[in-house]
Amino acid sequence: MDQLPPITPFQRRLDELDAQMSDPSFYSHPRKAADITREQQALRQLVDNHRVFMQLGVDLEEHARLIKDPRADAELRELAQQEVPELERRREDLLQAVLQAMIPPEPSDSRNTVMEIRAGTGGDEASLFAADLFRLYSKYAEGRGWKIQPMSSSMSDRGGFKEIIFLVTGQEVYKQLKYESGVHRVQRIPVTEANGRIHTSTITVAVLPEAEEVDVQIDPQDLDISVMRASGPGGQGVNTTDSAVRIVHKPSGLMVYCADGRSQQKNKAQAMAVLRSRLLKLKEEEEQAKYAAQRRGQIGTGGRSERIRTYNFPQNRVTDHRIGLTLYSLPAIMEGNLDPVITALQRADFAEKLAELTGGPVPVHTRAGGDED
Repeated sequence: MDQLPPITPFQRRLDELDAQMSDPSFYSHPRKAADITREQQALRQLVDNHRVFMQLGVDLEEHARLIKDPRADAELRELAQQEVPELERRREDLLQAVLQAMIPPEPSDSRNTVMEIRAGTGGDEASLFAADLFRLYSKYAEGRGWKIQPMSSSMSDRGGFKEIIFLVTGQEVYKQLKYESGVHRVQRIPVTEANGRIHTSTITVAVLPEAEEVDVQIDPQDLDISVMRASGPGGQGVNTTDSAVRIVHKPSGLMVYCADGRSQQKNKAQAMAVLRSRLLKLKEEEEQAKYAAQRRGQIGTGGRSERIRTYNFPQNRVTDHRIGLTLYSLPAIMEGNLDPVITALQRADFAEKLAELTGGPVPVHTRAGGDED
């Protein structure tokens, strides 16, 4: 693809930032100055790369003319022929760099993330696989140097999770985990199955960028807060105090319950953190809804109603249905090796955004199998 979107709006924005940075009072607000400086540096790199990309196009045209010119010196023609592959490689690399820089980053990508895993259909087997998914994400987080902080959980009788909510903190957590939101399906022989039959169960995963108080303004009058005694497994101290907290946000109907902490104050703070993240997610979804009809690409919306992935244990297979990716490496993935799946989803997402930016389809090679059941 040789046709790039116009560089004019990016050059105009760079000129604006250059003018702001030349103002004597620019550094009087250090935080704002740092943000503008980062944006200016990124735009400068984009404009420079665009200029080199265009120059390489001119160079390739000159080389092509020289190679075809029978009057040209034979040694120069041979040298030009040898240089063409390297010029083409550099130009292709710059093309990808320029296009990627032209796609605006999602504001939430750098945020920490609240994840919610809930057992769906399948009874005990669903709750057991919910625990397996929690272990999968914990191993993945550990491999990337992230930290996991459980916020709320409800255990099943067989040791699985009916529900677990936890916070993942680290670098670019939401950028990596946002594709996990949706319905996960597991096909395997449950430990409770005496006749060796394969069962199908579902688990829902919600991925929410962690919200701060400045992101979502919550009127205390809109909250219905109640405290109660925690119930279920939890060790010494459970059921001795009214430490569990339930918060209902009346305008949206959202309800959050936290009981994992020993203190009522800690549970209330965690419940408010989850509530803010859910409200931020709702706000973002509302803002993006107007584009939903135009976004029919491979990634989908990540909504809970979508079956996004199947884990088939008898076939050692993981299939991501959004991009038709199939991998026969289920044990490795269950041990936290999610990178092959997430990388493929990121590439497909990039291709979709690129198509919107350039006004045409862009081929992307992400498939390693079909959309299997």
